[in-house]
Order: sequence, then structure tokens, then C-alpha cells
Amino acid sequence: MFYKFLYPLVDYFSGFNIFRYITFRAAYAAITALLISFLFGPWLIKKLHALKARQVIRLEGPKSHLTKTGVPTMGGILIITSIVISVLLWQDWDTFYTWLLLIGVIGFGMIGFLDDYIKISRKNSDGMQAVFKLIGQFTFSLIIVLILYFNKNEFTTMLYLPFIKGPVVDLGIFYIPFAVILLMSYSNAVNFTDGLDGLASGLIILVGISFTILSYLTGRVDWTEYFQIPFITGTGEITIMCAALTGAAVGFLWFNTHPAEVWMGDTGSLSLGGVIGVIALIIKKEILLIIIGGVFAMEILSVIIQVLSFKLTGKRVFKMAPLHHHFELSGWKESKVVIRFWLLGGLFALLGLSTLKIQ
Repeated sequence: MFYKFLYPLVDYFSGFNIFRYITFRAAYAAITALLISFLFGPWLIKKLHALKARQVIRLEGPKSHLTKTGVPTMGGILIITSIVISVLLWQDWDTFYTWLLLIGVIGFGMIGFLDDYIKISRKNSDGMQAVFKLIGQFTFSLIIVLILYFNKNEFTTMLYLPFIKGPVVDLGIFYIPFAVILLMSYSNAVNFTDGLDGLASGLIILVGISFTILSYLTGRVDWTEYFQIPFITGTGEITIMCAALTGAAVGFLWFNTHPAEVWMGDTGSLSLGGVIGVIALIIKKEILLIIIGGVFAMEILSVIIQVLSFKLTGKRVFKMAPLHHHFELSGWKESKVVIRFWLLGGLFALLGLSTLKIQ
């Protein structure tokens, strides 16, 4: 909004020229999302308590989690609201990607909201039946991917690998199933990771910072030439969405850090995972996302391994999946698991960004 309505006034006052700079708008998008979280977080937490929107604790999980009974969930509402308002204020409304990403944030969030609502209303941790949840994710992911496919540019269907210059293959029509699987996998990966106070929030911040840098570089022809990565017109504006997402996650972590006052629930985790996946598709960093979000990848992989192992052999590889619960049941304190996973997340982010230079 500021860019659309204030920047044209540069003819009357040169100071409005500041609004054309993506770095300026990205910084203030992050600050705006952070302030919204700080200002409205306490009110939302009180409201969720009043509505008895409380997370039901899994009895088969670590016994230390039973002390968290009564902590409200659906805190993802705060994250989504902060992101949407910030993006509408600071991002260019005339950019196609602005609206696609807002659709992604809200759409995946609605699926998560429905799942959270069912958990709360039924007073159990099962929520929506897995098959219906997957159908919802599949349908919405397919809509997003088809929008991208039918508005594609020369890079959309290309597959890029870290450490390799140029695309390795043109996926063509197979881009559609590939992209749908990526969106579903990453939204679920963040969802599985959201099991300890501050764990997913902290990791989202690291991924958000990384993708703020990557989207800015992808939208600059000079930097794309230097790093030998594709230049995609309009993607510089995605920097503002990434910055807003990061600011919202920082603001939410203030209330979500141990002991948590609120949890993001599926409302937040599916939304954040989904929109990060959409960003990766747009800026052609699908495989790099697996490296930068390595902890998320580890978490969903641990679930897949556990399920396959039990179905095929009747034995479990981990004491409990996702992976963070395995370490809890191995004797690690919750805070130790969270901080060590954050450290791993930082290492994965640095490794992913380092691939830009090593090509």
C-alpha cells in the first residue's frame, strides 16, 4: 500500500523515493509484523483462553508434556495476521507474486485452522482424519501449482541443484506433481516439527532470513549474474514477504518460548510450511530448501522411516517420532533439544547459503 500510494508522490517530495527500495520496505515489513505480534499477542492469548482453545496433550508422548495441559493453541492466527497486514502495507500490490503468496499463507492456514478446531471441539489430539487433511493439502497445493504453471516463465519448470550451474533438467508437465509433493511435504514437515516450545518458531526464523537473502538476490540482475543463478523478474518483492514472515515468527517466539504461553497449532505450522514451499518454487530453490530447512527434513524423514519400519518389520527405529521426541525420551531436557536443533538449523542455513558461491 505504501509503495502504491506514496511512491508516486516523489514528484512532489523527493523523500518518498525511499519507498522504491526493496531493502527499506523489507526491513519495515519485518518490524511491522514484529510490532503487530507484540501488541496483539497478549490480547489473542487471553481470547484463546476465554474460548478454551486448548491443545490436548498426547498421552503416549513424553510425560513432561502433561504439565502443558491448558496452554492455548491456534496462535498461528497471530502469525498469519501479522504477515498479511505487513505484506499489504509494504509489498507492491501490482506484483503477481504478492497475491499468490497471500493466497498461500491464508489457504494453508485455513486447512490448519479446521484441523485445530476439530481437535479442540472433540477434546482430543487426533483432529481431522489424515486422509481428509491430505486431500485438503493436495487440493490447495494443486491450485497453487497450476497457477504457477499456467503463468510460467522460462525458469518455472526447470530443476536446479545446489553446487551445479544451470538447470539439470526441464521437468515439463512433471513439474506439477513434483511441486505438489514439495508443498505437501514441507507444510507437513513444519507441522511435525511443531512439538516443543519454540522449536518450529526458531527454525522458521532461520529459514526466513535465508530466503529473504535468496529472494532479494534472485530479483537483482547484477547479483544473479555474479552468483550464476536465474534472474526472475518481480521476485525481489518476495523479499518483503520473507522479511514479514521472519518478523512475525520472532514476535510469536516471544510468547512461544519455553514455557510457552501459546502454540501456533496446525493453523500456523501448515501456513508457514506451505508458503515457504511456494517461495522456493517461485525463486527456483526447491532442492536448496531441503538443505536450508534441514531440520524440518530430518523431522518428516524420521516419521516416514518410523512408519515404514513398523509396517514392514513390526519394529520401531526411534523411541518416538518425530525426531525431537526420540531425544526427549532418551533423556534430553526439552530446552536442550530445542537449542541444539536451532544450532543445527543455523548450520543448515549457512550450508545452504554457501552453495551460492560454490557452483
